[in-house]
Amino acid sequence: MKNPGLHEALQLRARLYALIRTFFAERKVLEVETPILSAAGNTEPNIESFSTQFSGHVDAGARERWLRTSPEHPLKRLLAAGVGDCYELGRVFRNGEAGGRHNPEFSMLEWYRVGWDHRRLMHETIELVAAALAMLGRRAEVLIEGYRQLFIDELGLDPAHAPIDELREPLAGLGIDPEGLTRDDWLDLLLTHKLQPAFPRERITVIHDYPASQCALARVRPGDPPLAERFELYLGPYELANGYHELNDAAEQRARFERDNARRRERRQSEPPLDAHLLAVLDAMPDCAGVALGVERLLMCLAGTDAIADVLAFPFSEA
Repeated sequence: MKNPGLHEALQLRARLYALIRTFFAERKVLEVETPILSAAGNTEPNIESFSTQFSGHVDAGARERWLRTSPEHPLKRLLAAGVGDCYELGRVFRNGEAGGRHNPEFSMLEWYRVGWDHRRLMHETIELVAAALAMLGRRAEVLIEGYRQLFIDELGLDPAHAPIDELREPLAGLGIDPEGLTRDDWLDLLLTHKLQPAFPRERITVIHDYPASQCALARVRPGDPPLAERFELYLGPYELANGYHELNDAAEQRARFERDNARRRERRQSEPPLDAHLLAVLDAMPDCAGVALGVERLLMCLAGTDAIADVLAFPFSEA
């Protein structure tokens, strides 16, 4: 079906890209371009990668190649090589994610700031989203809240200590199959089904300092309880960005990758090869913070639509 707002959608994307590039040029953050095909895949159990086969000479490297789900690993290799503050704006791919709000091919903005932590970076992320809104003459209030405090304030549950049965109770009646679900799975469901939908549309909500078990590629800060130094930014009910005070310990990162693949093995999912190139240089990566932002999600918010097809030239079904 033809998108009646196609021309306006293309113009809006072009304006946003120009704003992004100006935003980072003024801050002296270097735009870079990294490979879309990699010999390593994403081990995150909740993300599926596309793969393809290289038919050329075997000396060129591994035949199986993976379409990137984000530019994170090569950007970190550039940081380890001393490139400094940098960003990439480009296409990424995630298998199986197609629907009203998802497209298997989409655009991601990812950037890194050397010497920053996640708290400093979340303020710059707020500034970028606010600038995008201002481009259309809009403003948004801002709420910054710790993960644990948000659950206590809104649900009366302490995510660090509440028994799983108490975490499941608010989700009763939604028909969720509990088979194989972990504590973190129930916390994620509470966030996506109970907290996130209630975020006001004209508010930027930033949640920071997650449970250590949800550290992904973030550093863990010791304490009671220990906390993952990461944040997520929402505009209205939409998650736009996910940022970290980045882990630069290769041994710990390898262990996390291996835990991911063990979980994938339990679920009978494919086990992508670990990124040996990243692990070889991660210890040399400087202290930094990084964040990835979904461009289509931001465009949807700017355009006032809940359908990702409205901000794409051609959605997956027509590509």
